[in-house]
Amino acid sequence: MEELDLKELINMFWSRKLQIVIIVLIFLIIGVVYSYLYVEPEYTATTTVILAQSATTDDSETITSNDLTLNQKLVSTYSTLIKSDNVLDEVIRNLNIDKTASSLKNNISVSSVDDTDLIQISVTDSNPELASRIASEVVNVFIEKVANGVYKINNAQVWDAAETPTAPSNINHTRDIIIFIFAGLVVSAIYVLIANMLDTTVKSKDDVEKKIGLTVLTTIPLCDFDANVNKRRGGRR
Repeated sequence: MEELDLKELINMFWSRKLQIVIIVLIFLIIGVVYSYLYVEPEYTATTTVILAQSATTDDSETITSNDLTLNQKLVSTYSTLIKSDNVLDEVIRNLNIDKTASSLKNNISVSSVDDTDLIQISVTDSNPELASRIASEVVNVFIEKVANGVYKINNAQVWDAAETPTAPSNINHTRDIIIFIFAGLVVSAIYVLIANMLDTTVKSKDDVEKKIGLTVLTTIPLCDFDANVNKRRGGRR
């Protein structure tokens, strides 16, 4: 492909502005249809667990530095245990839902808040009420297993309870439409560049000079002889 200066590049795109507008409009329509009609809404319910106090051997409720250190070390372990099959299988039995542990695991996101003892659990489902119930049950089962299972410590508590979400978490019409418009601009730019590469017609003396490498000495202007003849005939009348 021959080198193009900025002016030629602008003229090249401007000459095909109609095609560019049509391509962008097509992608815009596709984006609107996809975002409003084909995206199945999903809802995310979130709950937060805090590791606030470990078990003590006396009646003191004072939290020591050792307790805080232990809690911070357990954040990573607890984050993994929350999504374990042991916890999820019991959640499925308690709620009597038609899911497997592996499929439910794909709908659960567990993350620890940086430099804190907080663990955030998010559950995504097409049913907002079910998403909230699963999130709450996961936390309840996990806390019970920590307190009465292997660790036998009561240091996990619910900080923010799960609420039923009212708006889908996976739908953003504005974002989707902007993405499709951007895709349309990219496709139209590729189309213009390819069309320019395949266009071998000579449109000006500059094209001739580039093709043969010689300087054009003169040019012959186009003349519409039929129009001139009709004009002279009209003048004699």
